[in-house]
Amino acid sequence: MMPQMLLWARSENHHVRRLASEGCRPRLPWAMALPEFKKDPSQVLAILELLKNDDSEYVRRSVANNLNDISKDNPQLLIDVAKSWMGNTSNTDALLKHACRGLLKSGNQTVLSLFGLKPANHVELSDFEVDTDVAIGDSLQIEFCLSTADECLGKLRIEYAVSFLRSNGGSSNKVFKISEADFLQQIKRVTKRHSFKLISTRRYYAGPHMIEVIINGEIKASGPFQLVNKKGG
Repeated sequence: MMPQMLLWARSENHHVRRLASEGCRPRLPWAMALPEFKKDPSQVLAILELLKNDDSEYVRRSVANNLNDISKDNPQLLIDVAKSWMGNTSNTDALLKHACRGLLKSGNQTVLSLFGLKPANHVELSDFEVDTDVAIGDSLQIEFCLSTADECLGKLRIEYAVSFLRSNGGSSNKVFKISEADFLQQIKRVTKRHSFKLISTRRYYAGPHMIEVIINGEIKASGPFQLVNKKGG
């Protein structure tokens, strides 16, 4: 199939070109994984090279998702690809930003620096507040202040991580982005609400949870809160 997908990658039809990328993803969310490509995705990269500057965003988005799949088993390979492709075109740069989303959320400093996000040693976090408890179905409020003695805060990626309680008493961490920008001010106050509305993709368990504030990949503050069952629920 791989020689066939190389032909599809050159098709005039953008749906067919996208199939070339989707069809060889190592970790398809809607089909079985491809262990051979999880171990060695070199054949996959040959197809992605043909599609990295595709005219269709629909196709480029698939390339980004494929690269994100690759990064889960071969993170250094994606870093090497990003270094090679970075700066070629604005479309490819946007593709790489989406492809590197997993490594960005994990705080990989090499990837953060590729996108101009340096260690935020000059940034102080103060006035950190988080609700002590929140009912399942409601929202948790987080507040904090960022400040610097420098001329401005500069380019920051502001995130928070929630450590969700699991059924076995353990926990699983998930990172959420608040914003990413070049902040020209010296002080920025941040308020964010995290929803615990019931959803099909996650089950909530009442009990102790933890939240962390992350700036450019570095944990700057953390605090506990209790997730409780809604009264009458």
